[in-house]
Amino acid sequence: MKFCSQCGSPSIIFAIPEGDDRERYQCSDCEIVFYQNPRVIVGCIVHHQDKVLLCRRAIQPRYGFWTIPCGFLENGESCEEGAIRETFEEAGAKANIMDLYCVYDVIHVNQVYLIYRAEFQGDVGFESGIESLETQLVDIEEIPWDDLAFSSIRFALECFQQDVSEGQGFGLHKKAYNKNLDPLRN
Repeated sequence: MKFCSQCGSPSIIFAIPEGDDRERYQCSDCEIVFYQNPRVIVGCIVHHQDKVLLCRRAIQPRYGFWTIPCGFLENGESCEEGAIRETFEEAGAKANIMDLYCVYDVIHVNQVYLIYRAEFQGDVGFESGIESLETQLVDIEEIPWDDLAFSSIRFALECFQQDVSEGQGFGLHKKAYNKNLDPLRN
C-alpha cells in the first residue's frame, strides 16, 4: 500500500495503532487504519444417497484437481447465499442447504472455509460450470483422495465419510491448519 485511499496521502506507515495489539497499515496524515482480514470461502457438500458432488477445477490454483463446489463469498450476500451461488456456478446444481457442516481455518493464507451440507433442490441435476472441467456424483467410498485440491476439502470430505459410515448423524466439524507450523512441511 503506497497511498491512502481516504485522503490520497503517500504517508502510509505500518505500525501498531493506539489501542490495538498488532501492526496495521495506517495513514499518518488522516490517521485512518486499514484492516486486513481473512477471506471467507463458502461451499457445499451436495449429497444424494451415498454420493457427493465433486468438480474438477478448470482454474488455478490446483487446475485439474477435485473439489466440492466452493469459492469466495461476495459482498452483499449471506454465507448460505454464497454457497448456493457457488454450487450453481461451478456445478450447475441447485442446492438446498441443510446445515453448516464444517469450519476450516487456513491460517497461513488468511482464509476461513464455511462448508454446508446440502441436498439437490428438486431433481438431481448438475453440469460443469465455467470453473469446472467436469462434475460428477462420486460414491463416498470412491472419493479421489490423492487428487483433491485442498486440505480444507479433504478434511470436510473425511468428516462426511466418517459421519455416514458411523450412522450417528451429522455434527459441526472444526479445524485450524497452519502450514507454517506443520513439521512435515518444513
